[in-house]
Amino acid sequence: MEIGPQDVVGRQILAELQRDGRLTITELAERVRLSVSRCQRRVRELERAGVLRGYHAVVNPVSIGLGFEVLVFVNLNKGDGASLAAFDAAVAAIPEVVQAERLYGIPDYLLRVVTADNESYQRLFEEKLGTLPTVERLSSTIVMKPVVGPRPLPT
Repeated sequence: MEIGPQDVVGRQILAELQRDGRLTITELAERVRLSVSRCQRRVRELERAGVLRGYHAVVNPVSIGLGFEVLVFVNLNKGDGASLAAFDAAVAAIPEVVQAERLYGIPDYLLRVVTADNESYQRLFEEKLGTLPTVERLSSTIVMKPVVGPRPLPT
């Protein structure tokens, strides 16, 4: 399901839930000017269709001891389907990799990794990242500071 530009109410629901995923259905209905029952039906439709994929809290990584963030650029030495699937599965199993994206061109992947400090990252690099299947080259860049954090998608 895709929400087209003409679905003003659907886009309003998405905007409000992205701002505050803890809104009650009553509060949401008031904000988008729908009855509670109609608003609940629309939200359920968006969930079933995969437009709304979940509700999450945004945690300050520094407050839980994960203030060291690294972007890792990965080049693979094989690009066949089985190699890509093996890499995808292996990287998904590493909890410190909080985001991973396959890219067009070079590098093949961009990983966002969080650890406690440089020493923790070095251990992760040597023990896990460096042993990922079909990796030809890893290049790390330490994040100085976040400028634009997780934010709502434009609606």
